[in-house]
Amino acid sequence: MLEHGGRLRAAAQRFGIPLGDWLDLSTGLAPYGWPLPPIPAAAWTRLPELDDGLESAARDYYGVTRLLPVAGSQAAIQALPRLRRNARVGLLAPAYAEHAAAWKREGHELRQLDDGDIDRQLEGLDVLLLVNPNNPTGRRFAPAQLLAWHARLAARGGWLVVDEAFIDCTPQHSLAAHSELPGLIVLRSFGKFFGLAGIRLGFVLAQPALLKQLAELLGPWTVSGPSRVVATALLHDRVGQQAQRERLLADGERLGELLREHGLPPSGGCALFHWIACERAAALHKWLASQGILTRLFDSPASLRFGLPADEPGWLRLEQALQLFTQEFV
Repeated sequence: MLEHGGRLRAAAQRFGIPLGDWLDLSTGLAPYGWPLPPIPAAAWTRLPELDDGLESAARDYYGVTRLLPVAGSQAAIQALPRLRRNARVGLLAPAYAEHAAAWKREGHELRQLDDGDIDRQLEGLDVLLLVNPNNPTGRRFAPAQLLAWHARLAARGGWLVVDEAFIDCTPQHSLAAHSELPGLIVLRSFGKFFGLAGIRLGFVLAQPALLKQLAELLGPWTVSGPSRVVATALLHDRVGQQAQRERLLADGERLGELLREHGLPPSGGCALFHWIACERAAALHKWLASQGILTRLFDSPASLRFGLPADEPGWLRLEQALQLFTQEFV
């Protein structure tokens, strides 16, 4: 199993700090949401049904005519490699590691790419997989560039897979509207923007034939009844979505400025997180953890990802910790 952010219990045990005393900035999740709707008893006692309104609400939210709900985009990440055989798959590095692990597990040939390699190596690929914005670097790809790469891949039966887990704050950059093009597969995460990672819900946007293949592979009832009820209500809540988007964009700017003020200018990021590549990343991660602040450490390259504090006490705590680190180590 790969390591991910959010392993708070392990950190609490390692550093001897009670679970409730941590400020967890290790994930790229919205740290706040809005009141949840009541869940009727039938959502718990009956098997989920497809005509409950979830698909319709999601189609409206993403602006598409076809999609497939899945148990978190992770379910699609693991299943998609099973729909091809012996593919040459290009992935950026660093990026969300589950993508590479899933394609490797199914025996495909992986090729790690830098930004400048994509255009030159595209003709040698069957699948190009990108996270946009990238996790953890925050690297963004323009829709026009992505569509140009897609056209070259699709012309010979290839795929462009775009993981848009962090794009909800900037939906104008999404490829959702183009997702019925042959060979284009867009993955969307529900939990990150809506601040509900535990709901385990994502969506695959693609042409109908591929969605049918994926649905048959994953089987029935992939999303629980209670999850469907909650998600349907939140996908309809346009006022709440706009407030969430504005708050996350403002807090993303605030986090970037706070890090710069303390000599840690972000190397990249988006509304939900900022990424700092620096030689002292491991030392800073360990020091912050000793103060009960958990960040996400990456080894290659040496870097840290900072998520957003949930409230003003959290912002103040992070600011004070960065001040102390600067005084002691800089």
